[in-house]
Amino acid sequence: MPLHSPISTPHAAQPAPPVSRVKAGPPPAGMRPLWVVVLASFWIATFCNVALWRALARLPDLSGTQAVTVSVALALVIGLATAGLLSLLAWRWTLKPVIMLFCVSAAFGAYFMMAYGVVIDKTMMINTLQTDVRETRDLLNWRMLATVLVLAGLPCVLLWRQHIRLQNPTRQVLSNLAALLASCALLVLVVVLFFQSLASVMRNYPQVRYLINPLNSFYALGSVAMQPFQRDEKTLLPLGTDAKLGASYTAQTKPPLLLLVLGETGRSGNFALNGYSRPTTPELAQENVVSQRNAWSCGTSTAASVPCMFSHFGRANYESRPANYEGLMDVLQHAGLAVLWLDNQSGCKGACDRIPNADTIQLKVPGVCDGDECFDEIMLQGLDARIAALSPERRAKGVVVVMHQMGSHGPAYFKRSPAAYKKFLPECTNNSLQSCTSEGLVNAYDNSIVYTDHLLASSIQWLKAQAPHNAPALLYVADHGESLGENNLYLHGMPYSVAPDVQKHVPWITWLSPEFEQRSKITTACLKQQLDAPISHDNYFHSILGLMNVQTSVYTPALDMYAQCGKS
Repeated sequence: MPLHSPISTPHAAQPAPPVSRVKAGPPPAGMRPLWVVVLASFWIATFCNVALWRALARLPDLSGTQAVTVSVALALVIGLATAGLLSLLAWRWTLKPVIMLFCVSAAFGAYFMMAYGVVIDKTMMINTLQTDVRETRDLLNWRMLATVLVLAGLPCVLLWRQHIRLQNPTRQVLSNLAALLASCALLVLVVVLFFQSLASVMRNYPQVRYLINPLNSFYALGSVAMQPFQRDEKTLLPLGTDAKLGASYTAQTKPPLLLLVLGETGRSGNFALNGYSRPTTPELAQENVVSQRNAWSCGTSTAASVPCMFSHFGRANYESRPANYEGLMDVLQHAGLAVLWLDNQSGCKGACDRIPNADTIQLKVPGVCDGDECFDEIMLQGLDARIAALSPERRAKGVVVVMHQMGSHGPAYFKRSPAAYKKFLPECTNNSLQSCTSEGLVNAYDNSIVYTDHLLASSIQWLKAQAPHNAPALLYVADHGESLGENNLYLHGMPYSVAPDVQKHVPWITWLSPEFEQRSKITTACLKQQLDAPISHDNYFHSILGLMNVQTSVYTPALDMYAQCGKS
């Protein structure tokens, strides 16, 4: 029986298989924004404020129950204040980035406060904003990286992976408002309950308020941002336009040549000239110099001190000045003198903006420069040519040159001295100063002073070579001092009112050639009778005008520290 194949009908419609429709489930619930804010605030208030808890533990007046009470109260204040700020920004696209910003800021703040014992205020924020690449490089180390990874990297990764429950805009507004009001109410309650304990600590130890992290950074940044509203930062008022040269310039045969060496991070107490037990100034000891032993800075950082010492206001009035004015170098230029600023630092902070100036960052001199950093003696190389390039008419009247040092800038003190001037060994070669021994740290710093001694002595030798044609003189003054681990403080930049003396006590060294003594009638012998006279950066502006015999209405003789020695 024949087999019959089934009839094939390829075009016949076949029934479609049933379509399986999987209903999409609800999205992951995620975490409410409120709880994210609470957890982030808790992390910041506790783990990111280790520097604050360490400082409180070291306060002599706090112990036992009182220490616990103050610590808990401050943790609540920081947490609630942080929660209140975050609740203002707890929106879909802003919550995670803002919390990450808080964590990163808190992590860096915690590192610097723990590693160097510094606090964060307006001055420190200005220092941070003006930090250049060279200074930043000196601060980088593995401890910083580890601290930032733990305090910021860990919470940021967890936050990024966390799903945040979304709410409609109306409910989100109400939720944020409720969180803000609750945070403020609880904050007021905590302050009222613990007011006596908190007020006592803040009154007796004002530096504690600058350790509240990261609110200290945000407050400092806000203070800097408000400066343009406190005075017109864009307008610069003229100063000393009536300046003229005094009688000593009449029929002169040797115009004055004044070299101002602006020191960086100089501790007066580490100069052997001032009684230090170590021989840190052997070359200057061979010169007929005068070293004032009771000189004090205008600030505790370059950003604060340099503009202040070149200003006519003085420390008490500089921050509250009604407007910005020209400075010392402008007045000297108004008088008709040739002026020049050489910088081996991070800039002149506005003091040289309107005069001839040059920096060393582009110089590549083998043996003196390494990468984008040079030893200070680079400023003496080619100095004759730089001065010769100034106006001949002005040079014939007199010349003032400023050399702004790298000096003893930390934390990499070991980089500030060539091998030939490393007299004190072993020296710390780590920029994480707490990992250094006290001996190694002081050795590295003192070696930088030995090199500064060599720079100043070399400058005097250069000036002596100019004596056939000029009446030369030198003045060295540092901008501020430095902490080298005393009371667990390092570097500088503490608020002036609470800063230790080592950050404010600075060297002030004068050298006068016989030619300069003759024209100015100021004698080295007279100056040596006033070694312990109290002076400060407030005297700098007026003392330079006095040395150069510049007459102007902005000169105050009472603030001229040289005025008593030789007015004819």
